[in-house]
Amino acid sequence: MVRLVVFVWLAIAAAIGAMGLLRQSPIPPPAIAIGLTIAALLVVRLSPRARQAVHELGPGPLVLFHVVRIAAGAYFLVLGASGVLPHEFTTMAGWGDILVGAGAVWVLLRALPARTSGQRLTLLVWNILGLLDILGVLGNALRLFIQNPSFVDPFLLLPLAILPTFVVPIVIVSHVLLFSWTRGSGAPRRSG
Repeated sequence: MVRLVVFVWLAIAAAIGAMGLLRQSPIPPPAIAIGLTIAALLVVRLSPRARQAVHELGPGPLVLFHVVRIAAGAYFLVLGASGVLPHEFTTMAGWGDILVGAGAVWVLLRALPARTSGQRLTLLVWNILGLLDILGVLGNALRLFIQNPSFVDPFLLLPLAILPTFVVPIVIVSHVLLFSWTRGSGAPRRSG
């Protein structure tokens, strides 16, 4: 169920980017990323079925998704070197994503399933660092957009349009969900 929702979301995000619909949107890409993140978190919070689906998915696929950050980070560095995006964005975003993506590989190989306190601590430390990185990148993007609204122009078309409409929300939501597996119970706590 979760995988299907993610693939449909990706297809919609790709179509929006391919059609250039973000160029017509009055909402800038950083705000789109924030809005989609909040919406996804609300769905998981308010829907027992969504919570159950995430529980059944387990932490592995949530961590595995972060491996994509290696490619995204490398691409940011290329875009910075070619002048498409400013270095004050691409340096932090690029190297941060590469490190977090490489850390995801380490977590997948060494800390999952998180059965011991050491494995849970490894997952927790990586998860905190990864969340801080993506929130820092998003905050930096907002700052640069406020200073110069044309900063977001490359994010209005593919391939970068996928970031605010899909990758960034999934990254943040997965980090939030992964905190459940660092508590020692091995699964998310249910509420309601």
